[in-house]
Amino acid sequence: MVPPLPAPVLALRDAVVDFPVRRGVFARATGRVRAVDGVSFAIAPGEAFGLAGESGSGKTTLARALCGLVPLAAGSVTGVPLRARQMVFQDPSSSLNPRRSVFELVTEAPLVRGDFPRRAAEARAAAALEEVGLSGDLLFRYPFSLSGGQKQRVAIARALLLRPALLVCDEITSALDVSVQSQILALLEDLRAKRNLAMLVISHDLAVLRRAWSRIGVLYAGRLAELGPSAEVVSSPRHPYTRALLASIPVLGAKRPFRPLAGEPPSPAEPHPGCAFAPRCPEARPACAAVRPGWTGTAESGVSCLAFARADAVEREP
Repeated sequence: MVPPLPAPVLALRDAVVDFPVRRGVFARATGRVRAVDGVSFAIAPGEAFGLAGESGSGKTTLARALCGLVPLAAGSVTGVPLRARQMVFQDPSSSLNPRRSVFELVTEAPLVRGDFPRRAAEARAAAALEEVGLSGDLLFRYPFSLSGGQKQRVAIARALLLRPALLVCDEITSALDVSVQSQILALLEDLRAKRNLAMLVISHDLAVLRRAWSRIGVLYAGRLAELGPSAEVVSSPRHPYTRALLASIPVLGAKRPFRPLAGEPPSPAEPHPGCAFAPRCPEARPACAAVRPGWTGTAESGVSCLAFARADAVEREP
């Protein structure tokens, strides 16, 4: 008898996030902007899931929604309780209160929740810092005296002290030097293996996500363009947008010319009737401008592209 699969730590189903458009002296709502448009995926216990896409694709909004920081307009987010989902933000200089010491920053939330007695707080905080590669001597220093990499490690320690089942990391290496980026990514890999911690790592850079994440989702204009095992997405991308993201990764010693995508991402205030990527897609056909592509594949791996759907249908014909 095959044992049942473990319940997902997180499951999004047709998640939609809208924001009101306000105009006039009284800031009356005159419409809505759709930032996330029907996204579905699940993350298993201990899985490292990467989410890629350029700025404005809806990555951060989606992360905030699954952590309960912005409401869903439609769809659902299920899995572990909200208290078991913790988020590490992009800029630690903004997410760490400069008026509080490292000790206060790391222990405030678990003390409020009553996770451990106050007399044990200093020892717990020191252990959390050591787990992320920092000395306990930093406990009573303030953020202004720390480097960017140290601040981000403090932010990770703060999240870990709340014993999450899911850690959401939003572009946490983008503000760091390249050498420090590698150290932070290695730390995340170590923490995941050691704690069996599920992770959602968000980045605009597929070179970051292909490092050790088991699956990658590619987001464009609030919609999921492609999803699959990281090795397959990187080596055999199916969506033209994924191929464009991979082509933009600089390769040391390569002499290939850089060819940026033509045009600009669509405005969420003016949704495209067909495929959102069609105006920029080098492989677009007339139908792409009018027909919104459906999902071809499974809940674990697939692509949203009319051209791929047609090719798949041809391959399936007897």
